Amino acid sequence: MIEICTVGGYSEVGKNMTAIKYQDEVVLLDMGLQVDKYISAKDENDDDIIDAKELARQGALPDETLIKDWKKKVLAIIPTHAHLDHLGAIPFMASKYDAEILCTQFSANVLKRLISEKANKFSNKITTLAVNSVYQLSENIRIEFINSTHSTPQTVMVLVQTPEGSVLYCNDFKLDNNPVIGDKPNYRRLNELGAKKEVKLLIMDALYSNLERKTPSESIAREMLREVMLGVSSKDKAVIVTTFSSHIARLKSIVDFGKKMKRKIVFLGRSLAKYTEAAEECGIVNFSDDVEICGWSSKVRKKLKEIEKQGNREKYLIVATGHQGEPNAVLSKIVKGKLRFRLFSEDHVIFSCGVIPNPVNIAQRQILEDEFKKHKVRIFKDIHQSGHASREDHRDLINMVRPEHIIPSHGDFSKTSHLMSLAQELGYQPGKTVHLMQDGQRLSI
Repeated sequence: MIEICTVGGYSEVGKNMTAIKYQDEVVLLDMGLQVDKYISAKDENDDDIIDAKELARQGALPDETLIKDWKKKVLAIIPTHAHLDHLGAIPFMASKYDAEILCTQFSANVLKRLISEKANKFSNKITTLAVNSVYQLSENIRIEFINSTHSTPQTVMVLVQTPEGSVLYCNDFKLDNNPVIGDKPNYRRLNELGAKKEVKLLIMDALYSNLERKTPSESIAREMLREVMLGVSSKDKAVIVTTFSSHIARLKSIVDFGKKMKRKIVFLGRSLAKYTEAAEECGIVNFSDDVEICGWSSKVRKKLKEIEKQGNREKYLIVATGHQGEPNAVLSKIVKGKLRFRLFSEDHVIFSCGVIPNPVNIAQRQILEDEFKKHKVRIFKDIHQSGHASREDHRDLINMVRPEHIIPSHGDFSKTSHLMSLAQELGYQPGKTVHLMQDGQRLSI
């Protein structure tokens, strides 16, 4: 019998964490933050160092008391990728478990940077696995990393194999056949799992299961950027682009087109520096040859002051953090006049991102856009394609893998119920073979 506890990410978007138990051994898949609450807690903390107790008090961490009876049985913590809602809680929680961390090299590089920002000690061993590799965790549990595509490099679907069948954990993913960086998903292996009827349970990202489409490729987002950056005249104008700092493929497109614009490219913000350095260490990109990277706020301030003093803002492409309207990010500081960089009528501001669909982000982003409009700049929005699968991708994955059971994940009932309806279309029965779970619930299969 395989037991599952849906610790976090099943009653909300964020705090992703799932426990899989076979006999007396447990693996934890993802250990993520509720990012809005984490940012809020950091903003309230003057010294920029915050402890796990404070994050737990503010609801930013998964509730590990839900598996306190399994605590001593945990063998490994396995983040699927480098986003904070999937690995951001590891620096604060992992030391409570006598467990190694298994992840790809890029995720490990990001994780080590997050750990270095904490005052607490971290003793867990970090083991890196290549994409499409296997790892014998114990006599009864084998872990396989299956290549997937998402909005950050080296994202994997995790296959937890036991003598009684396998759990396939796909949280997050998209089926991108033309990625800008890396390979397309490992369809051969997914179809092989389906042919062998090996997957007992599929745990699956349901975030956009209400969208009746296939999520477009990242190559489409690249062409959208090309149109705006190269197809719209920006002569004598400042150009500022913002996107997800972890989206290395998107940043690559921005750098490529910035070079064609013959502008000096500057990355401004700590998270941009963090993810870029992590990607360069893996050999995924080499931005440092073409980009000046200013991570710390003192360097950001100095660089913008220098550009203003030189009076040649039209020679720069500024890539800044703050696409969701975060109050303390570079973009908000620019528009509010907290940094020495003036905005003029018809300067270009390009949002190569979507708004993360929760009330805090929606409100903050609207405030940011309203501030920009006061300066009469040109705003280019939604120059973006999602890293999350849509309904027809979900259908394709289910048909490939042919799991015996399905648990929708990555959202509350308003998200997961749409994936349940798709599963019903495909012959699954609510409560019997497709299961809507809440945080803290358990299921035995």
